[in-house]
Amino acid sequence: MTLRILVVGAGIAGLATARALRLAGFRPEVVEELPATMSPKAGIYLPGNASRALRQLGLDAPLRPLGDLIFRQVFLDSRGRSLFEMDVAALWAGVGESRALSRADLQQVLLTGVGGEVRYDTAVKALEVFDRTAKVEFGDGSVSEYDLVIGADGRRSTIRVQSGLGGPAVPTGQIVYRAVVGGGPPLSDWTSLLGRRASFAAMPMGGRKIYCYADETAPDSPDPEDPVAHLRELFAGFGGPVPAILAAVEKVQVARTDEVVIDAWSRGPVLLVGDAAHATAPTLAQGAAMSFEDAVVLGEEVRAHPDAVPDALRAYEERRRPRCSEVRDRTRERDRTRDVPPALRDPMLRRRGLRIFTEQYGALVPPL
Repeated sequence: MTLRILVVGAGIAGLATARALRLAGFRPEVVEELPATMSPKAGIYLPGNASRALRQLGLDAPLRPLGDLIFRQVFLDSRGRSLFEMDVAALWAGVGESRALSRADLQQVLLTGVGGEVRYDTAVKALEVFDRTAKVEFGDGSVSEYDLVIGADGRRSTIRVQSGLGGPAVPTGQIVYRAVVGGGPPLSDWTSLLGRRASFAAMPMGGRKIYCYADETAPDSPDPEDPVAHLRELFAGFGGPVPAILAAVEKVQVARTDEVVIDAWSRGPVLLVGDAAHATAPTLAQGAAMSFEDAVVLGEEVRAHPDAVPDALRAYEERRRPRCSEVRDRTRERDRTRDVPPALRDPMLRRRGLRIFTEQYGALVPPL
Protein backbone atom coordinates (compact mmCIF):
# COMPACT_ATOMS: atom_id res chain seq x y z
CA MET A 1 0.00 0.00 0.00
CA THR A 2 1.26 3.49 -0.88
CA LEU A 3 0.56 5.80 2.04
CA ARG A 4 0.02 9.51 1.48
CA ILE A 5 2.04 11.02 4.34
CA LEU A 6 2.50 14.66 5.31
CA VAL A 7 5.12 15.82 7.82
CA VAL A 8 4.41 19.31 9.15
CA GLY A 9 7.61 20.98 10.34
CA ALA A 10 11.16 20.87 8.97
CA GLY A 11 13.05 21.18 12.21
CA ILE A 12 14.85 18.39 14.02
CA ALA A 13 11.77 16.24 14.67
CA GLY A 14 10.23 16.68 11.23
CA LEU A 15 13.36 15.98 9.22
CA ALA A 16 14.30 12.97 11.37
CA THR A 17 10.76 11.59 10.96
CA ALA A 18 10.84 12.09 7.20
CA ARG A 19 14.20 10.31 7.05
CA ALA A 20 12.89 7.33 9.04
CA LEU A 21 9.83 7.02 6.83
CA ARG A 22 11.96 7.15 3.68
CA LEU A 23 14.12 4.35 5.08
CA ALA A 24 10.90 2.41 5.72
CA GLY A 25 9.96 2.68 2.06
CA PHE A 26 7.60 5.68 2.07
CA ARG A 27 7.91 9.10 0.43
CA PRO A 28 6.46 11.67 2.81
CA GLU A 29 5.83 15.28 1.89
CA VAL A 30 7.47 17.80 4.22
CA VAL A 31 6.15 21.34 4.66
CA GLU A 32 7.53 24.18 6.75
CA GLU A 33 5.83 27.46 7.58
CA LEU A 34 9.11 29.39 7.79
CA PRO A 35 11.26 30.37 4.80
CA ALA A 36 14.33 28.32 3.86
CA THR A 37 16.55 31.23 4.86
CA MET A 38 15.68 30.78 8.54
CA SER A 39 18.74 28.87 9.74
CA PRO A 40 19.24 27.98 13.44
CA LYS A 41 22.05 30.03 14.99
CA ALA A 42 22.84 28.36 18.33
CA GLY A 43 24.66 25.17 19.24
CA ILE A 44 23.32 21.85 20.50
CA TYR A 45 24.54 19.03 22.72
CA LEU A 46 23.72 15.47 21.65
CA PRO A 47 24.09 12.77 24.34
CA GLY A 48 24.94 9.16 23.49
CA ASN A 49 21.36 8.01 22.93
CA ALA A 50 20.91 10.77 20.32
CA SER A 51 23.96 9.44 18.47
CA ARG A 52 22.58 5.90 18.61
CA ALA A 53 19.30 7.00 17.03
CA LEU A 54 21.13 8.95 14.34
CA ARG A 55 23.13 5.82 13.58
CA GLN A 56 19.88 3.91 13.17
CA LEU A 57 18.76 6.63 10.77
CA GLY A 58 21.97 6.18 8.77
CA LEU A 59 23.16 9.72 9.57
CA ASP A 60 26.12 9.01 11.83
CA ALA A 61 28.78 9.21 9.08
CA PRO A 62 28.07 12.82 8.00
CA LEU A 63 27.95 13.82 11.66
CA ARG A 64 31.43 12.55 12.57
CA PRO A 65 33.47 15.49 11.23
CA LEU A 66 31.24 18.04 12.96
CA GLY A 67 31.58 19.67 16.35
CA ASP A 68 33.55 18.33 19.30
CA LEU A 69 33.22 15.09 21.19
CA ILE A 70 32.39 15.43 24.89
CA PHE A 71 34.05 12.89 27.16
CA ARG A 72 33.46 14.46 30.56
CA GLN A 73 30.92 16.67 32.31
CA VAL A 74 32.29 18.85 35.08
CA PHE A 75 29.94 20.35 37.67
CA LEU A 76 31.12 23.34 39.72
CA ASP A 77 29.57 25.66 42.26
CA SER A 78 29.04 29.29 41.32
CA ARG A 79 32.58 30.23 42.40
CA GLY A 80 34.11 27.56 40.20
CA ARG A 81 34.87 25.00 42.90
CA SER A 82 34.37 21.32 42.12
CA LEU A 83 31.10 19.57 42.95
CA PHE A 84 31.57 16.33 40.97
CA GLU A 85 32.47 14.99 37.52
CA MET A 86 30.78 12.51 35.18
CA ASP A 87 32.65 10.21 32.80
CA VAL A 88 30.30 10.71 29.85
CA ALA A 89 32.19 8.29 27.62
CA ALA A 90 31.76 5.53 30.21
CA LEU A 91 28.10 6.40 30.80
CA TRP A 92 27.25 5.97 27.11
CA ALA A 93 29.77 3.21 26.34
CA GLY A 94 28.33 0.91 23.70
CA VAL A 95 25.52 3.39 23.01
CA GLY A 96 27.03 6.35 21.17
CA GLU A 97 29.32 9.34 21.36
CA SER A 98 28.32 12.60 22.99
CA ARG A 99 28.87 15.65 20.82
CA ALA A 100 28.39 19.42 20.81
CA LEU A 101 27.98 21.08 17.43
CA SER A 102 26.28 23.85 15.50
CA ARG A 103 22.51 23.50 15.13
CA ALA A 104 22.87 24.71 11.55
CA ASP A 105 25.30 21.86 10.80
CA LEU A 106 22.92 19.33 12.33
CA GLN A 107 20.04 20.80 10.33
CA GLN A 108 22.06 20.40 7.13
CA VAL A 109 22.80 16.74 7.90
CA LEU A 110 19.09 16.10 8.47
CA LEU A 111 18.14 17.96 5.28
CA THR A 112 20.58 15.86 3.30
CA GLY A 113 18.94 12.76 4.79
CA VAL A 114 15.58 13.64 3.24
CA GLY A 115 17.04 14.79 -0.06
CA GLY A 116 16.26 18.43 0.67
CA GLU A 117 12.65 17.90 -0.39
CA VAL A 118 10.92 20.51 1.79
CA ARG A 119 8.19 22.95 0.78
CA TYR A 120 9.05 26.12 2.68
CA ASP A 121 6.73 29.09 3.25
CA THR A 122 3.89 26.57 3.47
CA ALA A 123 1.57 26.84 6.45
CA VAL A 124 -1.26 24.50 7.39
CA LYS A 125 -4.31 26.75 7.50
CA ALA A 126 -6.89 24.11 8.46
CA LEU A 127 -7.01 20.41 9.31
CA GLU A 128 -10.08 18.18 9.11
CA VAL A 129 -9.70 14.75 10.72
CA PHE A 130 -11.69 11.68 9.64
CA ASP A 131 -11.44 8.05 10.75
CA ARG A 132 -8.93 6.99 8.09
CA THR A 133 -7.82 10.19 6.38
CA ALA A 134 -7.17 13.84 7.10
CA LYS A 135 -7.84 16.81 4.83
CA VAL A 136 -5.31 19.63 4.94
CA GLU A 137 -5.81 23.16 3.66
CA PHE A 138 -2.57 25.02 3.08
CA GLY A 139 -1.93 28.73 3.31
CA ASP A 140 -2.09 29.16 -0.46
CA GLY A 141 -5.64 27.76 -0.51
CA SER A 142 -4.74 24.34 -1.92
CA VAL A 143 -6.27 21.25 -0.29
CA SER A 144 -4.88 17.70 -0.10
CA GLU A 145 -5.94 14.50 1.61
CA TYR A 146 -3.53 12.21 3.49
CA ASP A 147 -3.51 8.79 5.12
CA LEU A 148 -1.13 10.06 7.81
CA VAL A 149 -0.42 13.61 9.01
CA ILE A 150 2.50 14.04 11.41
CA GLY A 151 2.71 17.18 13.50
CA ALA A 152 6.40 17.85 14.06
CA ASP A 153 5.90 21.58 14.48
CA GLY A 154 7.34 22.03 17.94
CA ARG A 155 6.08 22.97 21.36
CA ARG A 156 3.80 25.66 19.93
CA SER A 157 2.32 23.15 17.50
CA THR A 158 -0.63 24.30 15.40
CA ILE A 159 -1.35 20.67 14.45
CA ARG A 160 -1.83 19.85 18.14
CA VAL A 161 -4.49 22.54 18.40
CA GLN A 162 -6.14 21.92 15.00
CA SER A 163 -6.46 18.18 15.66
CA GLY A 164 -7.95 18.69 19.11
CA LEU A 165 -5.14 16.79 20.83
CA GLY A 166 -4.16 19.60 23.16
CA GLY A 167 -3.82 23.31 23.74
CA PRO A 168 -0.87 25.59 24.43
CA ALA A 169 2.28 24.40 26.14
CA VAL A 170 2.57 25.13 29.87
CA PRO A 171 5.40 27.48 30.96
CA THR A 172 7.93 26.05 33.41
CA GLY A 173 9.05 29.42 34.76
CA GLN A 174 12.53 29.15 33.26
CA ILE A 175 14.23 31.62 30.96
CA VAL A 176 16.98 30.15 28.76
CA TYR A 177 19.91 32.03 27.22
CA ARG A 178 21.95 30.53 24.37
CA ALA A 179 25.08 31.91 22.74
CA VAL A 180 27.94 30.81 20.52
CA VAL A 181 31.23 32.41 21.48
CA GLY A 182 34.44 32.72 19.51
CA GLY A 183 37.67 33.79 21.14
CA GLY A 184 36.66 32.57 24.58
CA PRO A 185 38.85 30.66 27.05
CA PRO A 186 40.25 27.20 26.19
CA LEU A 187 37.64 24.59 27.14
CA SER A 188 37.84 20.84 26.71
CA ASP A 189 34.95 19.60 28.90
CA TRP A 190 31.22 20.22 29.15
CA THR A 191 31.33 22.52 32.20
CA SER A 192 28.37 23.63 34.30
CA LEU A 193 28.31 26.07 37.20
CA LEU A 194 25.32 25.96 39.53
CA GLY A 195 24.18 29.10 41.30
CA ARG A 196 21.05 30.13 43.15
CA ARG A 197 18.10 29.39 40.85
CA ALA A 198 20.43 29.82 37.89
CA SER A 199 23.03 27.76 36.04
CA PHE A 200 25.61 28.35 33.32
CA ALA A 201 26.94 25.60 31.04
CA ALA A 202 29.60 25.85 28.36
CA MET A 203 31.17 23.30 26.03
CA PRO A 204 33.50 23.19 23.01
CA MET A 205 31.58 22.80 19.75
CA GLY A 206 34.38 22.73 17.17
CA GLY A 207 35.98 25.50 15.14
CA ARG A 208 37.44 27.00 18.34
CA LYS A 209 33.96 28.05 19.36
CA ILE A 210 32.10 27.55 22.64
CA TYR A 211 28.41 26.84 22.98
CA CYS A 212 26.88 28.43 26.07
CA TYR A 213 23.57 27.52 27.66
CA ALA A 214 22.36 29.39 30.74
CA ASP A 215 19.06 29.49 32.54
CA GLU A 216 17.31 31.10 35.47
CA THR A 217 14.09 30.44 37.31
CA ALA A 218 12.18 33.71 36.89
CA PRO A 219 8.50 33.05 36.20
CA ASP A 220 7.37 36.63 36.76
CA SER A 221 10.25 38.52 35.14
CA PRO A 222 9.86 40.13 31.71
CA ASP A 223 12.25 39.21 28.92
CA PRO A 224 15.39 41.37 29.20
CA GLU A 225 15.61 44.35 26.85
CA ASP A 226 19.37 43.84 26.49
CA PRO A 227 20.04 40.06 26.75
CA VAL A 228 23.85 40.41 26.67
CA ALA A 229 23.89 42.97 29.48
CA HIS A 230 21.41 40.92 31.49
CA LEU A 231 23.44 37.74 31.09
CA ARG A 232 26.59 39.52 32.28
CA GLU A 233 24.74 40.97 35.26
CA LEU A 234 23.05 37.68 36.17
CA PHE A 235 26.29 35.71 36.21
CA ALA A 236 28.66 38.49 37.30
CA GLY A 237 29.62 36.69 40.51
CA PHE A 238 30.37 33.33 38.85
CA GLY A 239 33.89 31.95 38.64
CA GLY A 240 35.61 29.30 36.52
CA PRO A 241 35.50 30.03 32.78
CA VAL A 242 32.36 32.20 33.04
CA PRO A 243 33.99 35.70 33.26
CA ALA A 244 36.10 35.11 30.15
CA ILE A 245 33.12 33.70 28.26
CA LEU A 246 30.87 36.60 29.25
CA ALA A 247 33.51 39.05 28.05
CA ALA A 248 33.47 37.37 24.62
CA VAL A 249 29.67 37.09 24.24
CA GLU A 250 28.31 39.24 21.42
CA LYS A 251 24.76 37.94 20.87
CA VAL A 252 22.33 36.00 23.08
CA GLN A 253 19.16 34.15 22.13
CA VAL A 254 16.41 34.23 24.77
CA ALA A 255 13.59 31.72 25.14
CA ARG A 256 11.09 30.67 27.80
CA THR A 257 10.81 26.96 28.38
CA ASP A 258 7.56 25.06 28.64
CA GLU A 259 6.13 21.57 28.82
CA VAL A 260 3.66 19.65 26.70
CA VAL A 261 1.75 16.93 28.58
CA ILE A 262 -1.29 15.57 26.74
CA ASP A 263 -3.50 12.51 27.14
CA ALA A 264 -3.03 11.16 23.61
CA TRP A 265 -0.53 11.78 20.84
CA SER A 266 -2.78 10.72 17.97
CA ARG A 267 -6.31 11.14 16.74
CA GLY A 268 -7.32 9.03 13.77
CA PRO A 269 -4.55 9.40 11.18
CA VAL A 270 -2.95 12.46 12.87
CA LEU A 271 0.11 11.98 15.10
CA LEU A 272 2.27 14.37 17.10
CA VAL A 273 6.02 13.73 17.48
CA GLY A 274 8.92 15.46 19.21
CA ASP A 275 8.23 18.62 21.19
CA ALA A 276 4.73 18.86 19.74
CA ALA A 277 3.85 15.77 21.79
CA HIS A 278 6.15 15.77 24.83
CA ALA A 279 8.24 18.92 25.20
CA THR A 280 10.17 19.42 28.43
CA ALA A 281 12.64 21.95 29.73
CA PRO A 282 16.02 21.32 28.04
CA THR A 283 17.86 20.57 31.28
CA LEU A 284 18.83 16.98 30.35
CA ALA A 285 19.58 17.88 26.70
CA GLN A 286 17.12 15.22 25.56
CA GLY A 287 14.89 17.19 23.18
CA ALA A 288 16.71 16.21 19.99
CA ALA A 289 17.42 12.70 21.28
CA MET A 290 13.72 12.05 21.96
CA SER A 291 12.85 13.35 18.48
CA PHE A 292 15.39 11.04 16.84
CA GLU A 293 14.12 8.10 18.87
CA ASP A 294 10.53 9.01 17.96
CA ALA A 295 11.51 8.89 14.30
CA VAL A 296 13.18 5.49 14.55
CA VAL A 297 10.23 3.88 16.34
CA LEU A 298 7.62 5.47 14.08
CA GLY A 299 9.41 4.22 10.99
CA GLU A 300 9.46 0.71 12.42
CA GLU A 301 5.77 0.72 13.36
CA VAL A 302 4.45 2.20 10.11
CA ARG A 303 6.52 -0.31 8.14
CA ALA A 304 5.08 -3.11 10.31
CA HIS A 305 1.47 -1.87 9.87
CA PRO A 306 1.30 -0.24 6.42
CA ASP A 307 -2.35 -1.17 5.95
CA ALA A 308 -3.47 -0.16 9.45
CA VAL A 309 -2.22 3.31 10.35
CA PRO A 310 -4.22 3.51 13.63
CA ASP A 311 -2.59 0.26 14.79
CA ALA A 312 0.84 1.67 13.93
CA LEU A 313 0.16 4.87 15.86
CA ARG A 314 -1.11 3.02 18.93
CA ALA A 315 1.94 0.72 18.91
CA TYR A 316 4.21 3.73 18.49
CA GLU A 317 2.74 5.56 21.46
CA GLU A 318 2.85 2.46 23.66
CA ARG A 319 6.59 2.19 23.00
CA ARG A 320 7.46 5.85 23.28
CA ARG A 321 5.31 7.28 26.07
CA PRO A 322 7.05 5.56 29.04
CA ARG A 323 10.49 6.71 27.87
CA CYS A 324 9.39 10.29 27.23
CA SER A 325 7.60 10.39 30.59
CA GLU A 326 10.82 9.23 32.24
CA VAL A 327 12.70 12.13 30.62
CA ARG A 328 10.06 14.60 31.83
CA ASP A 329 10.20 13.24 35.39
CA ARG A 330 14.00 13.28 35.50
CA THR A 331 14.05 16.79 34.02
CA ARG A 332 11.76 18.05 36.75
CA GLU A 333 13.93 16.31 39.34
CA ARG A 334 17.09 17.95 37.99
CA ASP A 335 15.41 21.36 37.97
CA ARG A 336 14.27 20.94 41.56
CA THR A 337 17.85 20.10 42.52
CA ARG A 338 19.12 23.26 40.85
CA ASP A 339 16.60 25.40 42.70
CA VAL A 340 17.60 24.12 46.16
CA PRO A 341 19.58 26.81 48.05
CA PRO A 342 23.33 26.29 47.36
CA ALA A 343 24.16 26.01 51.07
CA LEU A 344 22.10 22.80 51.16
CA ARG A 345 22.53 21.60 47.58
CA ASP A 346 26.28 21.90 47.06
CA PRO A 347 27.41 19.67 49.97
CA MET A 348 24.82 17.09 48.91
CA LEU A 349 26.07 17.13 45.32
CA ARG A 350 29.67 16.70 46.46
CA ARG A 351 28.61 13.54 48.29
CA ARG A 352 25.96 12.09 45.98
CA GLY A 353 25.84 14.15 42.78
CA LEU A 354 27.57 11.62 40.57
CA ARG A 355 25.19 8.83 41.56
CA ILE A 356 22.07 11.01 41.31
CA PHE A 357 22.89 12.50 37.92
CA THR A 358 24.06 9.18 36.47
CA GLU A 359 20.80 7.52 37.54
CA GLN A 360 18.82 10.23 35.75
CA TYR A 361 20.16 8.86 32.44
CA GLY A 362 19.94 5.21 33.43
CA ALA A 363 16.66 4.43 31.70
CA LEU A 364 17.97 5.91 28.43
CA VAL A 365 20.98 3.62 28.09
CA PRO A 366 19.09 0.43 27.06
CA PRO A 367 18.00 0.15 23.40
CA LEU A 368 14.67 1.55 22.25
